[in-house]
Amino acid sequence: MKRALISTLMLFIFTVSFAQKFNWNKNQVIAHRGAWKKNSFPQNSIASLKEAVKLGCYGSEFDVWMTADNVLVINHDPEFQGLTIEKVKYDELLTKTMSNGEKIPTLEAYLKEGKKQKTTKLILEIKPSLISKERGIDVTNKCIEMVKKIGVLDWTEYISFDYDYCKRILEVLPKAKVAYLKGDIGAEQVKNDKMPGVDYHYSIYQKDGWIENAHRVGLTVNAWTVNTVPEMQWLLAHKVEFITTNEPELLFEELKKTPVAAGWKLKWADEFDDKGLPLAKNWSYDVGGNGWGNNELQYYTESDSANAKIVKGNLLLTAIKADKDKNHYTSARLATKNKFDFKYGRVEVRAMLPKGRGLWPAIWALPTDWKYGKWPKSGEIDIMEHVGYEPDSVYGTVHTEKFNHVIHTQVGKGVKENPYDAYHIYAIEWYEDRMDFFVDDEKYLTFKNTGKGAPEWPFDQNFHLILNIAVGGGWGGKKGVDDAIFPATMKVDYVRVYQK
Repeated sequence: MKRALISTLMLFIFTVSFAQKFNWNKNQVIAHRGAWKKNSFPQNSIASLKEAVKLGCYGSEFDVWMTADNVLVINHDPEFQGLTIEKVKYDELLTKTMSNGEKIPTLEAYLKEGKKQKTTKLILEIKPSLISKERGIDVTNKCIEMVKKIGVLDWTEYISFDYDYCKRILEVLPKAKVAYLKGDIGAEQVKNDKMPGVDYHYSIYQKDGWIENAHRVGLTVNAWTVNTVPEMQWLLAHKVEFITTNEPELLFEELKKTPVAAGWKLKWADEFDDKGLPLAKNWSYDVGGNGWGNNELQYYTESDSANAKIVKGNLLLTAIKADKDKNHYTSARLATKNKFDFKYGRVEVRAMLPKGRGLWPAIWALPTDWKYGKWPKSGEIDIMEHVGYEPDSVYGTVHTEKFNHVIHTQVGKGVKENPYDAYHIYAIEWYEDRMDFFVDDEKYLTFKNTGKGAPEWPFDQNFHLILNIAVGGGWGGKKGVDDAIFPATMKVDYVRVYQK
């Protein structure tokens, strides 16, 4: 009895000790074909694998083909330096070298290198055979055999554009982490086929609710190939488990900066990924040409694609010189009133502003129910305002009964930047005790709640968002309007609202 107890204890200690040897990186970064770009390593090379490990990526993705003499090798394309991999013998591939002097890696060599570390997963992609389905299944079986032979079952996860390859892996390795790549099968079917996750192009996930539905049925979500900040931040906001990228260094930086890392949760967003007019479920139009309290010159139209439309992932708000009623300019003013109203949170808008004297683009918010009375008693939040005669400045401002431009007491601040040739992220973080204003994550203004009531702080009620371009007006038209600037367009990449 005593011996049995000691043996059991020793086995337990050994098992725990062995399990503790693995320390897989806990992040969302998968280096696509290894981490190759920054240092100009060859893709799918041993060097790019080592760099992914050095960076601390969760995983390093690589692609597998089989030569005519059944050697498994690592390469993305079906050809390697002019040789079709499936139609030549391995020795022929060895006549070529990569830019760093490496020969094309075999799967065996790649897995052996990967086994030297215990922090970065090996994401093995089986490429669909161009010869036959049967050959592809044979490649799949041989990949599994090689993983077993090298002893890297714990290191390896699997992906493929061929659904049958994925299913075959699970037949042999029921507990393997396998994900399908093509994007043509819904989350429910993937779950029914016992795959633990999906790995689709990020554009698939931009359909309303796709990620949330995948999470609802218990799937992990990986997105490929994501190389720009807006897409990275959008995916991080939607809490995907993994992002496959050619820019792992950039993604690590964005992981530090994402609002999610600071505890924010995405509440509402419009990514403008549709076509045509802005989505009616998100936006309504403020319509008319009555000066809008500022002696503005434009007429705001309704559902007119000349003034508001979605093109290639951007909302385009355009002011044009055109007669409408008594006005000689038309533009658009979109609002989320009664479609999305909110109190407190982080508002983030990525936009590129229009250029020209007489323009007055704005990203701002007004109270939905005017709890404390008409303007300015119920407040106004100007997340971003710009006037064309000051081409290097944007402003963030708050208006209240005590602080407003009519009595020249408004609280605001200008920031020097180039708003015309690049997108910038204009944001506020609105808390119960203060409001912080940002451009590209640099805070430039804080407005505090001093506890003196609504005349100073009416910001304890629901507000809604507004996007518009005004023409002229008391501020925008202070130095006249240059008619040569039209049409003038503000491009909005996205609008996101986070809350805690």
